[in-house]
This record gives sequence, C-alpha cells and structure tokens, in this order.
Amino acid sequence: MSRDSPGRRPRADSLRNRDRLLTAARKAFLSLGDEASLEAIARDAGVGIGTLYRHFPSRESLVAAVYEGELETVTAPGLVDEMVAREGSAAQALRSWMNQYAAFVATKHGMSDALRAGMASGDVQAGRTRQLVNGIVGGFLAAGAADGSLRADLAADVVTTALVGVLWSLGRTDPDQQPEQVRQLLDLIVSGLRTAPPH
Repeated sequence: MSRDSPGRRPRADSLRNRDRLLTAARKAFLSLGDEASLEAIARDAGVGIGTLYRHFPSRESLVAAVYEGELETVTAPGLVDEMVAREGSAAQALRSWMNQYAAFVATKHGMSDALRAGMASGDVQAGRTRQLVNGIVGGFLAAGAADGSLRADLAADVVTTALVGVLWSLGRTDPDQQPEQVRQLLDLIVSGLRTAPPH
C-alpha cells in the first residue's frame, strides 16, 4: 500500500508511479527471477528507490502486490462470460484464458523465493489462489456444458491440477515468447476437454 496521507485519496502521480513500479517489477521478476533488485526495478520505473519504499515498504509487499495484480487478471469477476462472448465458445475461451494463466504462472516462477517469504509473513495468501482459479475453470466448464463445446464429466480441480502440473513443470518462461511446447501442451489439455464430435 502507498503511504499517502490517511483518509485522503492518492494523487494521480502517486498512482502512476505505483503502476509503473508494478509493471517494472513484473518484467524484472519474469526475466531475472528472485535476483531482480529493487534498485533496478525503481530505475526501470523511472522513480527513485525512496518512492518504491513509500509504496512498498519491503520486497515481500512488492511481491504480494504483483502477485495480487496478476491473480486479479486471471480470476476477475465476469471474466468467463466476457471471454465466452468474445471467443464464440467456451472451449475457445478456455484456451485463450490458459494463455493468461500461463503468464501468471511464469510470474510466480520468477518470484518463487520471495513468494515463500511473503506466505510466511502473511503478505501473500496462497490458500485462496487455488479456490479462485477453480472457480474460473468451473465457470468455463459450466459454460462449455451449456454450449456443448466442453465435457461435463470433469471437476474443475481435475482440470486445474493438469494445467498447474504442465505449466509448473516447464519452469519459468517468458509468456511473450511462449515456446511451442507450451502451446502444444495447452492445446492438448483443451483437446481432451472438448466433447467428442457426433459419429
């Protein structure tokens, strides 16, 4: 949290600085992992280290903020309906969402040590992540059962377990340069979830 005066709304420049710091931190964690320095993150964001510490008093609080922002991206309320409407079917929407989830997992890989410290300190609440992801996956499965594009016989946690297992086993990868293997494995998961075509 930023240390703007209690009871007052943060100034626009303060919010911009916070957003820049989060963007720079995500990029640094993806490329350098736990070796990313706070000084380099501040420099990349175009602010001084003091500004970073005003927003994020510790490395763990910065990691927690990046983590929460990434988690919100892949589990936002209304995301399933929005993506199904845009993609045309639940199966295609689920596949597109998996790309976003792969980016989330890649960021988690880059912050693994700091995340463990954040969980120990209470800055990061790990338990609810699986619950939120299962909720989104369950939403896609329900939409797929309704539109006939996805099987209706699998629990959300089964799909989440397969997805996490595939992505976590591959290690840290830059989602902007996603290797062909990742795309093939995600395609394979969705292929196994699609309803069989009529004979």
